[in-house]
Amino acid sequence: MFLYLLGLVVLFFLYRWIRELPRVSDKGSKYVYITGCDSGFGNLLARHLDKKGFRVMAGCFTEKGEEDLKKSCSGSLMTVHLDVTSQDSIAKVAATIKDKVGERGLWAVVNNAGVAVPSGPCDWHTLDDYKSMLDVNLNGVIGVTLSVLPLIKKARGRVVNVASVFGRISLTGGPYCVSKYGVEAFNDSLRLNMAPFGVKVLCIEPGFFKTNVTDSAIHTRNVTMLWERLPQEVRDDYGSSYLQKAIAEVKDKVPKMSDGDLMKVVSCMEHAVSAICPRKRYSPGWDAKFLWLPLSYMPSSFTDYIILKGAIPIAKQIQ
Repeated sequence: MFLYLLGLVVLFFLYRWIRELPRVSDKGSKYVYITGCDSGFGNLLARHLDKKGFRVMAGCFTEKGEEDLKKSCSGSLMTVHLDVTSQDSIAKVAATIKDKVGERGLWAVVNNAGVAVPSGPCDWHTLDDYKSMLDVNLNGVIGVTLSVLPLIKKARGRVVNVASVFGRISLTGGPYCVSKYGVEAFNDSLRLNMAPFGVKVLCIEPGFFKTNVTDSAIHTRNVTMLWERLPQEVRDDYGSSYLQKAIAEVKDKVPKMSDGDLMKVVSCMEHAVSAICPRKRYSPGWDAKFLWLPLSYMPSSFTDYIILKGAIPIAKQIQ
């Protein structure tokens, strides 16, 4: 019986591997719009798809991001200034894309732009902290998608949303997990809504990788800023040594957990854009596949125990 089940599993993965091999043709006529291309995954994806022959339109927040990207890519790549928190900026870029793609439509949009701070325990935050991050990580994704969705439908193309394992399991407090859970919900509802139009909606759920999202220096400054603005009574709740312990944990644990091979994520993004039969969800990173996603399916009592007692030592410092 065991060998029979093992054989079925092997056949399933073999079938899926073969099914997912074919790529779309005529890449030179397919336009791909990517947000958050100043650095990290977005920057690598823009350069990767440009080399593959796609017509890339890269949204960058800074002029330096645009200039650096142009220097490393072919003349067919186009950069646009994009602030995903501004409806005017989103609409302006959408109008530029519409003029560029014409009747062929837009093949894909990759919603990659995102921020990771402020991030800390829930009671360290204000409502404005939540609003500012949701404006980028969730409302930005929704706004950009809706702005070009008619063009996507025209091309019978695809929407690729970058969420996170933090959209499956809440390992930290604050707005980050809230924003990524929101992306997951938007992704799922859009996938069902767009299916009748032949539009594919795919989700990327990376584990820990070495980007600004996991930069220990950024998180150290962030947690220090949050601590310093707390009322004294809240600091007393956590204890005077909490801040230094939290910083030590961030510096020690996060770099060790983070994978330096960003191409694991970029390859999933490229597959979502170019495969004839893409997956509905991608989970790049061994930690995502074998720790965080399996843990997200467990009973809450079990996941709470693991997080409080084992996986996240910071959580037990005040116990």
